[in-house]
Amino acid sequence: MRGRVTLIATAIAALVFVPLALAGITVAKSVVASAVASDTRDTAERIAYEMRGGALPMGAAIPVPNPSVDLIQIVAANGQVLAASDAARNLPPLSDVRPPVEDRVLSTTNCLPTQCVHLSAVRTTMSADSPVVYAGRRTPDILAGRTLEAVVFSEVAAVVSLTAWATWLITGRALRPVATMRAELDEVHAGDLSRRVTQPAGDDEVSQLARSVNATLSRLERSALQQRQFASDASHELRTPLAGLRAQLESAQLYPDDTDLESLMDGALRDTDRLEAIITDLLLLARIGSRVDIVSERVDLADLVRQELAVRCDKLPVQVDLEPGVVVDGVRLQLARLLTNLLDNAQRHAEHTVQVTVRGEGSEAKVAVENDGVEIAAEDRERIFERFTRLDAARSRDAGGTGLGLAIARDVAMAHRGRIGVEDCRGGARFVLRLPIAPPRRGRPYAGG
Repeated sequence: MRGRVTLIATAIAALVFVPLALAGITVAKSVVASAVASDTRDTAERIAYEMRGGALPMGAAIPVPNPSVDLIQIVAANGQVLAASDAARNLPPLSDVRPPVEDRVLSTTNCLPTQCVHLSAVRTTMSADSPVVYAGRRTPDILAGRTLEAVVFSEVAAVVSLTAWATWLITGRALRPVATMRAELDEVHAGDLSRRVTQPAGDDEVSQLARSVNATLSRLERSALQQRQFASDASHELRTPLAGLRAQLESAQLYPDDTDLESLMDGALRDTDRLEAIITDLLLLARIGSRVDIVSERVDLADLVRQELAVRCDKLPVQVDLEPGVVVDGVRLQLARLLTNLLDNAQRHAEHTVQVTVRGEGSEAKVAVENDGVEIAAEDRERIFERFTRLDAARSRDAGGTGLGLAIARDVAMAHRGRIGVEDCRGGARFVLRLPIAPPRRGRPYAGG
């Protein structure tokens, strides 16, 4: 990347400065040529004027009014030099170009055997055989050679080289933090995700990249810690029913005559059911969110609550306050499982009653499940959604729970772009689910169900 940026910057500098250099050379030469033509024309017209007035005797040396224009000749129509300045006395006619009658002044160039000259020719009279005054000077070096081009393009080469060097240096300094981050990332491995990359000062793109990398590493570290904790908790939860099942079977093997077969089978089935429930919940947690966008459908939350309550056999009555037409997009089975888990939790901890409320609030659908059991402390309201979390004895799950119900509810809510939490409720606990309301369908209204 550093080399590509330097190459691009160098090419851009060359594309900018080379045309500017060519234009500058052209303008400079044009200005010098124009100034030379102006000087030679003024001198030639002045000598012609003096000749017409008889102030210039033939045969004598012509005085030089402008020291820079030192080559002056008066040439007759037959090519004879009638008079000349000291510098042009021993030279052949400066030019054989004669201005036409209709344009008595002409500027031109001519190369003599010893030098090239820039000159102007002026007819002294309008007659056909009028003498012509030639006034010229040696061609300036800036016009005669390539010195100006050499100097200018040397400067352009120096500027382009300086641009390349500066770009290489600046790009290297700008990318140095990136190289440092790359080296630090190479040292990060699955066994230790606690390392972080160095964050440069400021708020530029590199600093933002470093913050994003560190945030990603933090999430990975947190995820890895959760996975390790989950594996530890899951192994413990699975080990307990397995240990009970093994103990019963070993006892029956050692003391077959003293074993009550019916009691043994009941205990083994209970432990097997618990193992099956834990494994089922673990598999559900792994699948949640994987196909939400593919198999989602429109779900009326009031109808969903009524359908779930119709198939339940709860020990405590459930009061409902359901607003019809609160529709969300989601996976019906997962939303039903979320509702079931909240109802199961409420039934386990309620004293006398459970209440379910469905409301639409702006762009969100709100489902609240309340019970009149023990309140949940503020410091525990986030922790209870972690997997296999146990609170105090008053809120410990009974033997039928797996410790994954609220974790499943939270993951289902997040997979449906919603959120779930515990809100204040005097004399009980209130779990509130919020989901985005589905936009209305075009062409026909939603029919429910």
